[in-house]
Amino acid sequence: MFLTLRKICTPSIMTVTEKRTTLLPQPKEEELIERKSDIIFTTPPVPKASGFQLFEKLGSPTKIVAPMVDGSELAWRILSRRYGAELCYSPMLHSRLFSENEKFRKTILSPLDGKPGLDRPLIIQFCGNDPDTLLSAAKHVVGRCDAVDINFGCPQGIAKRGHYGSFLMEDWDLVYKLIHKLHTELEIPVTAKIRVFEDWSKSLDYAKMCLSAGAQFLTVHGRTRDMKGQKTGIADWNLIRYIRDNLPEGTIFFTNGNILYQDDVPRCLKETKCNGVMSAEGNLTNPGIFWTQNENKDKLFPRVDKFVREYFEVVKQCGEGESKRCFKTHLFKSLQTFLTMHTDVRAEIATINRKSSWDELERIVKMIEKVVEDIFKKDNIEELDTIKVENLESWGGRYRDVPYWRLQPHFRRINGVDGRSVIRQIVKQKDSKRKADEPADEEDSQNKVRRSE
Repeated sequence: MFLTLRKICTPSIMTVTEKRTTLLPQPKEEELIERKSDIIFTTPPVPKASGFQLFEKLGSPTKIVAPMVDGSELAWRILSRRYGAELCYSPMLHSRLFSENEKFRKTILSPLDGKPGLDRPLIIQFCGNDPDTLLSAAKHVVGRCDAVDINFGCPQGIAKRGHYGSFLMEDWDLVYKLIHKLHTELEIPVTAKIRVFEDWSKSLDYAKMCLSAGAQFLTVHGRTRDMKGQKTGIADWNLIRYIRDNLPEGTIFFTNGNILYQDDVPRCLKETKCNGVMSAEGNLTNPGIFWTQNENKDKLFPRVDKFVREYFEVVKQCGEGESKRCFKTHLFKSLQTFLTMHTDVRAEIATINRKSSWDELERIVKMIEKVVEDIFKKDNIEELDTIKVENLESWGGRYRDVPYWRLQPHFRRINGVDGRSVIRQIVKQKDSKRKADEPADEEDSQNKVRRSE
């Protein structure tokens, strides 16, 4: 009988000594074929490409659209690829609903979702807490995507109530079982998206455990579970780099967090040594965040009128369904600054509902086009329509002053305070803490090294 070795690379799961092997969780009876001294032999899993082979098959993507509920549906993925995205994730899908409800499956995924030549490469993401249910759901998308991702990062209250996402971070046995179930029994690769702990070593062990369970690669969001909403803060790239440097050689590793502008993408790749950069909210406010090919202003920060027209035409091609349902949400997200200046347009967008006709949507699109057309009739529009780049900030990037009739970077307002001011304050606090923690002289520095050894 052909036997295959299951190699577990983290002390959290397997501890191997000269004469003893301790394994957690205990393998199922039918999985365990033979045990010889310190080696656990298991049934061979479904043949899978390695993480690197999967990465190459996907085209070695460096610019990735994150999985977003009501955010990364078909039309938005198609549009994002036009603006430089190289890999897209589906919205997070509930594994139980997807596995049990055929109507839900047909509503969520149209015949065009995952269609080669239109919607690839694509990774479909599920959440859940039952291995068998997760596997059942994932089997429905075989042939419609390149891999299945498991969500271990959602920090929202609904995930807490449903016991999934980041609220599985304390249940490592279950996380292992969910990944391993898909790794050994699903025909296509499985990946995982996780958040970090405040404890760096624990974050590293967690990442290693996910890989040992069978995840072909990881996406690590550099924020803890509590960093959300008004407490979102800044993702920790230093922690990301620490994890990256201490994972097994050849591990494919994406990171998520802190992408405001296009030049943040190569900066993140360099500073964290990740293989790819994922964006969620930054992509929602401006898909041009991934445009790194050239300095084309209309790709970097698209004009609102031209963008909405292009997006609407894509939505129409996708037909009735999720893409049309999410049209309103995307307009509010991407036109947030524009709508504060043109509240009449905002009021019209607010009237959109599931039953709105294509003609009703067309009327709103034309209304937006007319507003921007009038702006561009100004005599000094060439001067006004300039993107000003500010000085280099301590965090390594530069802010841009973008005219409001163009798509904007994402800044989260905290307690009514502008996002830029919030970021500057957080960075200033971090810089002060770092300086305070720095040793006073070379001797202190050497002592600190010795203590850490």
